[in-house]
Amino acid sequence: MKEQNKDDLQRFNEGEPYDKQKVNRRTFLSFLTLGAGGIAAYFGWNRLYHEPLESEGATAGARKTLRGVLNANEQVFDKAVPGNHLAKTYPASAVVKTPKVNGDVGLDAKAIEDWKLQLVKAHGTTTAITIAEIKALPKTDLTFDFKCVEGWEQVQRWAGVKFADFAKHFNLQNELMNKHVGLKTPDGKYYVGVDTASMLHPQTILAYEMNGQPITPDHGAPLRLIIPVKYGIKNLKQIGTIFFSNERPADYWAERGYDYFAGL
Repeated sequence: MKEQNKDDLQRFNEGEPYDKQKVNRRTFLSFLTLGAGGIAAYFGWNRLYHEPLESEGATAGARKTLRGVLNANEQVFDKAVPGNHLAKTYPASAVVKTPKVNGDVGLDAKAIEDWKLQLVKAHGTTTAITIAEIKALPKTDLTFDFKCVEGWEQVQRWAGVKFADFAKHFNLQNELMNKHVGLKTPDGKYYVGVDTASMLHPQTILAYEMNGQPITPDHGAPLRLIIPVKYGIKNLKQIGTIFFSNERPADYWAERGYDYFAGL
């Protein structure tokens, strides 16, 4: 449109008569196109907004079309990003002094007093594991950029046992044949589902320390998941139960319309 106006102006300057009718016609067509685009966008959004929710399941919180887009993005991400890619690590000097506290769903200070991790193995058998048993395993320190879907990020320092080492120690070879790992708080109010490959990532840890000190209750004491290749919504605080499944386990934020995979 701008180029056409320039041509008209040039012809006018060169002595050609100004065609007002032609200019008005072009202006009308431009507004007509803009209006049609706006109407199409409005009805498209309105249709999407009122579209039925997806079927009941591990997600069930988004409109069908939106969930289809999220699932397609997950497939693209899975193929484009190597499974063993590492999150960037930082020196201790980069660690934020006051780590942000975000989210308290499922946190219960009383649950810390007699806490034991409930590890659900094959055939439904459950093993109760104390924090002392977990701390006796090889320790891993990790300083990385913790990212939240809300848009904020902080360099934080965590320490604990690699989930891969934990799984090896407790002989979870058969359980790891499943595609997914489910984790939930002691009261079951917060829960996540994570693909097994990401749980076995070399930077995924069951953390019991933050900045060299035991994790505080508001950050998920006595044990929480730290998984740098996922957004914070997957980093479950105050782990109460770990189990395994070939089907996607229920996921708190996915049920509310967020991306299930939540990969970085």
